Amino acid sequence: MLLSQRKYITDIITDAGLSDIKPTTVPISQGTKLTIDDGIPLPDPDKYRRLVGQLLYLGFTRPDIAFPVQQLTQFTTSPIQQHWNTLVHTLRYLKGTANKCLFYPVQTDLSLLAFCDSDWASCNFTRKSLSGYCIFLGSALISWKTKKQNTVSRSSAEAEYRSMASTLCELRWLTYILRDLHIPVSTPIPFYCDNMTAIHISTNPVFHERTKHLEIDCHLVRNAVNEGFITTTHIPSAHQLADFFTKAISSSSFSTALSKLGMLDAVPP
Repeated sequence: MLLSQRKYITDIITDAGLSDIKPTTVPISQGTKLTIDDGIPLPDPDKYRRLVGQLLYLGFTRPDIAFPVQQLTQFTTSPIQQHWNTLVHTLRYLKGTANKCLFYPVQTDLSLLAFCDSDWASCNFTRKSLSGYCIFLGSALISWKTKKQNTVSRSSAEAEYRSMASTLCELRWLTYILRDLHIPVSTPIPFYCDNMTAIHISTNPVFHERTKHLEIDCHLVRNAVNEGFITTTHIPSAHQLADFFTKAISSSSFSTALSKLGMLDAVPP
């Protein structure tokens, strides 16, 4: 099964009057940092808001734009020229990848697999961190998210741990759905993270003063480990698929991650 919104992408670009834009290989340039300071306000902010809303809908089948769209949604109140330029860059990427779609094979292993990551203090004006995760059922990507964390984290390990907790909640929900459909869920579920300190916290039975403020999240993840629901495993950052959802990465890394997420080029009718 293929999930594609090729026509919707074409309609978005045409309706925006941007049919002549040139395609690009990534949805957001590496190192892009959007800001709310010092910029030329857009003469038509409603157009920006409308396009961002359309990209949010498109994101239900395009995990490759999850990060740039999350970034763009932060500035719908008072968008400036920098935000518009980044939005157009994302549309340029979509024009060149309109045939990209999610592929779901007929035969696949029905076991869950989770990757989670964070980008510590990535927000320039709040210093809140960004969480990202992706969850597979066999080889099929079934859930993903990019979201700014609600509180400021004091370390990268803390940011990673908060990301682990939100990923765990999604895993629990997916497990309930699968069991309602009478699909057996194999446990422990592999849970991949690239922060060794966060993994150590999840398996260490002792609470320390420096992690005391993380107690609720610690109990949530640690209980899941102790009951055998998940097994936390370290993965090198170069192989961390959730990295894709927390930051703008290079074109080569982006292409590699895209293929591993199960996104293919659909042949147009």
